[in-house]
Amino acid sequence: MTDHEHALSGAYAVDALDAEERARFEAHLRECRDCQEEVASLQEAAALLGTDPVEPPASVRDAVLASIQSIRPLPPIVETPAAVPAEVDQLAERRARRGLVHRLTRTPLLVAAAVVLLLAVGTALVRPWTGDDTANEPPTAADRVLSAADATEVAQAFPDGSKATLVVSRSQGKAVIRTRHMALPPSGKTYQLWLQSPAGEMVPAGLMPEEADTTYVLDGDASKATGVGITVEPDGGSDHPTSKPIALFPLEA
Repeated sequence: MTDHEHALSGAYAVDALDAEERARFEAHLRECRDCQEEVASLQEAAALLGTDPVEPPASVRDAVLASIQSIRPLPPIVETPAAVPAEVDQLAERRARRGLVHRLTRTPLLVAAAVVLLLAVGTALVRPWTGDDTANEPPTAADRVLSAADATEVAQAFPDGSKATLVVSRSQGKAVIRTRHMALPPSGKTYQLWLQSPAGEMVPAGLMPEEADTTYVLDGDASKATGVGITVEPDGGSDHPTSKPIALFPLEA
């Protein structure tokens, strides 16, 4: 029996053969244990596709589409006499390739990808794919502030070339600070944010992340704040400012 009959196992598993090919393959299947195991494995994988849908991440779709052009389907491994070195080498190569497919089928998220690769000889499996999953994610608190109709912006540049921009939305009751190329605080220190109340009191509003470029939503209600300050405080922050602000953003009432 030639490799052609072995290569029909994938199409047979999903009922994609015509009557003549099916009859010829079933005659071969009764005598070929390798094909029997291959068909059983593929039918089990195909059955999983009919269960509750499992949406693979976008990275899986991209990897499958990129691999289809470079990975060709292979027939199941058939025992080969050890006395023929060239055929042994071919058998080892085929087993290595099949190992890749078997690893893909070990997780439910990649079952669809494995079946597509096995049936690339002409059997097409069509399954709807959504786009970027992040498009359906709700907006974050920072997104809501930055996109608010009443958002106002105040920026301040520092002598070293870094920049901090404060965006406040009264309707959202929140303020967001964005930094670019911000120098890190000294060792043992941290940048602390403050909301200035109408009475002039500085209320703690969180510790800035120790990152040069960051977007951070301040703690507390900013709906009536008259300003936002940044001070350098000991690690862990302070209840009240212990140093002169390195930046003070006045906000319109």
